[in-house]
Amino acid sequence: MTLARLAALHGVAAAYSPSPGVTVPVPDATVVAVLGALDVDAATPAATEASLAAAEEARAARLLPPTVVVWQGDEPAGRPRPVAALPDGSVLRITLEDGGTAGSPVPWADLPPGVHALEAHAPDGRAGRATLVVAPARVPAPAPCQGVLVQLYSLLSARSWGMGDLGDLRELAGWAGRALGCGFVQVNPLHAAVPGTPTDPSPYRPSSRRFPDPVHLRIEDVPEFAYASGAARAELDALAARAGELRDGVLRKGELIDRDAVWVLKRRALEILAAVPPGPGRRAAFDAFRAERDPALEDHATWCALAERYGADRAQWPEGLRDPRSAATARARAELGDRVAFHRLAAWLTDEQLAAAARAAREAGMAVGVVHDLAVGVHPDGADAWAQAGAYAHGMSVGAPPDAFNAHGQDWGLPPWRPDALAASGYAPYRDLLRSLFRHAGALRIDHVMGLFRLWWVPAGLPPTHGTYVRYDADAMLAVLALEAHRAGAAVIGEDLGTVEPGVRDVLRRRGVLGTSVLWFERDWEGTRRPLPPEAWRADCVATATTHDLPPTASRLAGEHVELRHRLGLLARPLEEERAEDAGDVAEWLAYLRGLGLLEEGAARDEEAEIRAVYRFLRRTPARMTGVWLPDAVGDRRPQNLPGTSDQYPNWRLPIAGADGRPVALEDLAASPRLRALMAGWEEPGARTAPPDARRG
Repeated sequence: MTLARLAALHGVAAAYSPSPGVTVPVPDATVVAVLGALDVDAATPAATEASLAAAEEARAARLLPPTVVVWQGDEPAGRPRPVAALPDGSVLRITLEDGGTAGSPVPWADLPPGVHALEAHAPDGRAGRATLVVAPARVPAPAPCQGVLVQLYSLLSARSWGMGDLGDLRELAGWAGRALGCGFVQVNPLHAAVPGTPTDPSPYRPSSRRFPDPVHLRIEDVPEFAYASGAARAELDALAARAGELRDGVLRKGELIDRDAVWVLKRRALEILAAVPPGPGRRAAFDAFRAERDPALEDHATWCALAERYGADRAQWPEGLRDPRSAATARARAELGDRVAFHRLAAWLTDEQLAAAARAAREAGMAVGVVHDLAVGVHPDGADAWAQAGAYAHGMSVGAPPDAFNAHGQDWGLPPWRPDALAASGYAPYRDLLRSLFRHAGALRIDHVMGLFRLWWVPAGLPPTHGTYVRYDADAMLAVLALEAHRAGAAVIGEDLGTVEPGVRDVLRRRGVLGTSVLWFERDWEGTRRPLPPEAWRADCVATATTHDLPPTASRLAGEHVELRHRLGLLARPLEEERAEDAGDVAEWLAYLRGLGLLEEGAARDEEAEIRAVYRFLRRTPARMTGVWLPDAVGDRRPQNLPGTSDQYPNWRLPIAGADGRPVALEDLAASPRLRALMAGWEEPGARTAPPDARRG
């Protein structure tokens, strides 16, 4: 009981409920390990008693929590709860982020949005200080629109250097906005990857979420490229020729996208361009970028230089370099000055091209623009975990508990934020992260948005089944998110698929965070279990037919995804059972689409017509944003990622391909009659409303 009380004080679950009416106890060893990662000693009964007494004493003595939240227009009768609990006669003082002040009585309803400092002095002589986050009640709402979703690396053009790049994103945004009337284009995380050979190709296990990866640069769009001459020009031309071979290998010869080979060429090209003197305006822009992004930029560039010298495994670095603030690191930064400068420059050039893509989307008339993606965590040996070591729980990994789809649970190999460290810092690392992502985003998708409330922590050396939930201050996490989204004028989309704690979706909806709804999962689970009528879908979501972790729609309709999983040994049941269930699911959806008048009755199966019907169905829903998975538009059969595989399947390395399996370049995609028929069919008139027996209730 003492251990459970201590755990509860620190937001650590000693038991959890995977389903209503079911409670699963967490092993004591797990609770002890997680508390240890929070610097709470529970290794022995005596230590547990002492830690509990200390925690209770500290809580009783504390005048204010580390962070206090005020939601504009959302607080009943003024004072936030922690302030209302102060002793009578307490004196308050607020220092606003712009340097202004406010004192007792505090005009709570009139405080400007921002991150302020709150001081309290009690009559008994105690004093307290907290970070005060004042946030708009809701994040900005996007205009209702349709758009496209794509993994950027998979979309190569005739100018790509072996993988899709930011030049391709700029072209895609301009074309989709003007020619298709799209309001947004959503891409995968463009975070910086951990270097190495081979590099982990997953965009969801990055080195840094604060900086994009320069592998996405379009080299020819760097302004200095035009001024290279002589030997430099000759070498750049040779690099471009080799890049053309990489591109042709992917688009013409069936080769996989090779991120490492692409980076070898781009890195050398950038080294050449770094020697081209910039004009005074360019120099001033770079200096402004440094001033805005330091010290995070300096840390990131230093880590990149150290990883080049010593490798990506930080355990193999000289001990003094494992601390970003050590004297040894300062000396290494000076010794590697040229490489640090190179990585600073690469970060700036990438930021410039991200800005250009966002600008192209706006100029093309997109209501939302580019939707960027925030991965749930970072690599334990990456730049962010090194530079912000105190913000992460060492020896812990984020994952998921056992569920109906995975009896063994999941371990994602990502160190979690420490909730206590975030609160103590006024959520500074989190604020910095969000600001970096909102810089050029019309909206931000947050992977596993439930992690703003709680995360499943797995202690090192234990299986995922022996993890537990650790709770975060969701009110503060959402307030910071709403504030930064408000500053950027950007919408927020939460990936809330899978098991979601009761009440979470209600809170997200209240704060204006859109959810994610995928056609195949939308059924009346509490009633008939039939496909959910379009009018019964939630409005506050992005509606789509699939995601990067799911089969393309053509594969789903044909049952090919079952055969693929069978070949790779991923099925949990006999093949015939899986086939039968999948075929029944598809048949039910197709019959429902026919009943809505979206497919012709009695006609032979027509894959293109069925895919068009799926997307016309999505437009029938009240979803604020509807998205076409771009590979669906050309009949691609292969998922970009197959969960549960590593080397067995080429995850994150496939170009978009047509129904015949041949890769499709951006230029061909833009000219595709199949794509144009799909996009034009979104607004096809004459469809009926849901038949009476399909309605809810």
